[in-house]
Amino acid sequence: MTEQQQKIVEEALDIWKIVLSSDIWKILLSSVVPLVAAILVALLIHYLVFLVAGKMASRTKGIADNAFVQHARRPARLLLVLLAIFSVLPMVDLPEGALDTIKQVLTLGLTATVGWLAVAFTGVIQDVVAAKHDITQADNLTARQIHTRVRVLRRLLVAAIVTVTACLILMSIPSIRQIGITLFASAGIAGLVAGMAARPALSNLIAGVQLALTEPIRLDDVVIVEGEWGWIEEIRPTYVVVRIWDLRRLIVPLSHFIEHPFQNWTRKTADILGTVFVYVDYTVPVDQVREELHRILESTDLWDKKVWNLQVTKSAEQTLELRALMSAPTSGKAWDLRCHVREELVKYLQREYPHALPTVRAEIRQRHEDMAASQERRPPVPSPG
Repeated sequence: MTEQQQKIVEEALDIWKIVLSSDIWKILLSSVVPLVAAILVALLIHYLVFLVAGKMASRTKGIADNAFVQHARRPARLLLVLLAIFSVLPMVDLPEGALDTIKQVLTLGLTATVGWLAVAFTGVIQDVVAAKHDITQADNLTARQIHTRVRVLRRLLVAAIVTVTACLILMSIPSIRQIGITLFASAGIAGLVAGMAARPALSNLIAGVQLALTEPIRLDDVVIVEGEWGWIEEIRPTYVVVRIWDLRRLIVPLSHFIEHPFQNWTRKTADILGTVFVYVDYTVPVDQVREELHRILESTDLWDKKVWNLQVTKSAEQTLELRALMSAPTSGKAWDLRCHVREELVKYLQREYPHALPTVRAEIRQRHEDMAASQERRPPVPSPG
């Protein structure tokens, strides 16, 4: 080892002796060790509690305990850790200013975690309602009503919880406490100013409350909006997602369903009437076509056996308009039934009465040919020469 390397090693040893002889390690041991131990104990308690709760919930038939374990797991973990740190702070050997700062941060964290836990409880309520009212059933009108109300009201409740939690956090900070107090005290003026600045957003929020109370639309409703046919897939606080039949998504503001007319095919019940128009010649036997329609409907499960009829609804110059009326349990099955009936009626006419298909009649008169023949039979007229 060279002389320079020996000097470097000696200087490093001297520095290490100084560090060991100082109070840095005592401070670290007296502050960090209790905090780490408290965090580990809190995590262990959380793991054991939710492990037992999860096993007990899996043995029960109710959905509330399972929903609570699922939604409350993460906020409860953070809450236990913060409480554990708060409980060991008197044992930590830190300067007074640092302790006050840590306590302030912990207070803010506890406030935010309690708000998070309140939001988790709203999720538990939604899951319980969803489990009791199955939306996948064929007759799901009541279930869709309840699902729509719960989802819209939950989003409004979450927005209120977040607002209140933010105000409490602001009020707990001494330097900006006045801001939180002002938010509560001047709610009327702030609401007026915000209403003037964000009128579209507020109108959509108010429309969401109206939708939850009056229910012009519900989840999985079949609607026609802006000329598009689809299902209500999602109702957000300010807009609605309509899943169109070709899997496109139409985003519609909530206020549109309050201010503009639209079609709701499942407002009261899911069953619906479908029509098929067939244009035929005047020589078609209508009674036989009517019997064939009934046979076609009886042979398919798409028909709910409630309504059927075939009538001549229009007589034009060259064709008759036949309207086939049929009922189906849902709008989707009604579409398939209409296509099926249309195809089978066309096949039937092509097979049994091809002459009854629309034809164009024309009468060719022989006037010009007769005139030419008469002129040929006349004697030729002599020329003046």
